[in-house]
Amino acid sequence: MLRLPQAAALRENTASLTSGDMIRPILIHPDPRLKKLCDPVAEITPDLLSLADDMLTTMYDAPGVGLAAPQVGVNRRLIVVDCAKTPDAPRPLVMFNPEITWASEDLSTYEEGCLSIPDQYAEVERPAEVRARWTDRAGEVQEEQFSGLWATCVQHEIDHLNGKLFIDYLGPLKRQMITRKMEKLKRERARSAAAQA
Repeated sequence: MLRLPQAAALRENTASLTSGDMIRPILIHPDPRLKKLCDPVAEITPDLLSLADDMLTTMYDAPGVGLAAPQVGVNRRLIVVDCAKTPDAPRPLVMFNPEITWASEDLSTYEEGCLSIPDQYAEVERPAEVRARWTDRAGEVQEEQFSGLWATCVQHEIDHLNGKLFIDYLGPLKRQMITRKMEKLKRERARSAAAQA
């Protein structure tokens, strides 16, 4: 999701929340796994809770403020977000089967980025406020209204669960340009990995 200055600070202040968890590799666009509709979570298992912890660790390490399961290669409807503005008060949310139940007519524009599309940013217009419903780690249904960056982040991550990237909101030329840059990045990383092997 969005890379912001506070994300790096949050990383330092959330070590105790995510200690012992694994940093997972993040898929880079274009990758067919990022374009699939994700399967609902029927039961919150220990494996899925472990995945959620790994996703938080991966998100904070990146650093970012949101991450969706398909970005780490898991085709399930699970996102994690933390858009807390103060580094000393993180608010990580783990959201199974999140859905938008209401969106405002008022719109807002944020310069969005994505951990699966590194170092590429573009302005995207979305509803300024949304209400979301999801199941939490304990299996309880939660509902909350979000505004500002939180609203943008929740919408961006739920888009991932539906196989949609923020660049899908852009015109075809800009989208193709970013995709070509990502293809080049992937080739460079593959060459670098081969050289180190």
